[in-house]
Amino acid sequence: MSLPPEFHDIAKRVNNWGRWGADDEIGTLNLITDPVVRAAAAGVRRGRRVPLALPLEEDGVQVGMIPGRINPLHTMVQINQEIFGPGTVACSDDAVTMGLQAATHWDALTHVSHSGKIYNGRPASSVTAHSRAAFSGIDKARHIVSRGVLLDVARAKGVDRLAGGHAVTPEDLVEAEEFGGVTVRAGDIVLVRTGQIQVYLAGDKHGYGFPSSGLSVRTPQWFHARDVAAVANDTLTFEIFPPEIDNLWLPVHALDLVEMGMHQGQNWNLEELSTACAEEARYSFLLSAMPEPFVGGTGTPVAPIAVF
Repeated sequence: MSLPPEFHDIAKRVNNWGRWGADDEIGTLNLITDPVVRAAAAGVRRGRRVPLALPLEEDGVQVGMIPGRINPLHTMVQINQEIFGPGTVACSDDAVTMGLQAATHWDALTHVSHSGKIYNGRPASSVTAHSRAAFSGIDKARHIVSRGVLLDVARAKGVDRLAGGHAVTPEDLVEAEEFGGVTVRAGDIVLVRTGQIQVYLAGDKHGYGFPSSGLSVRTPQWFHARDVAAVANDTLTFEIFPPEIDNLWLPVHALDLVEMGMHQGQNWNLEELSTACAEEARYSFLLSAMPEPFVGGTGTPVAPIAVF
């Protein structure tokens, strides 16, 4: 089934192909300029740090919905082994097998394609088993540090968690801006809190993924108009699931990653951050969310930190 006309209409409005040149591989991360980072760093006042990652564990968020995306399998490969002979210093080492998007992660721009294309008009066939992502792999996103803004949609609406079928709209994002007394500006990394991750933290892994609140297909235009550098939220699927338009699966992924060239993150734990922002009476902070540089990776685990 081909993508409907309304999808292509939005795609034309948010398309950034060629905006930073034909060779560009990082999309809206170009908006995180040196002045943007300096201004973000200048906003650190107390040094309070808030972690935003879920633990990497074998009993993680993945339930098998996406084949091959497995929770971490953590194995000890040596335990207190005196590798240089008896009586020498002993070492313990371990190894991990996991899906790169198993828990808290960034999606690379190559994570999805549509109509045979990835970001900047390159062929989707450039992602192969041998070379992995030849263009726009997550290793190309060498530094993701900027001003972070929490748009706490749930708290703005006076609820702990949005209902499972709630599609977060541009109007919701504006409401959260006004609630937090903050305005999203060019180069910001926007974190959208729905409260959905509470379902996972309470032990309901299947309920966490479905039904889920998430971003509406209308939100990419809002992010594009604000020149947002990247977006992450506290859900498994990022966008509302099941989709708001029948049989239109992952349209927000395609608009953000392919058309706009905007990295997006999922499974971010924004609960402690929500409390911290309320206590600090400010909804912006320095955000460090450095990707692990897996060469050719279509995603990466990340351990983000918000600093006030």
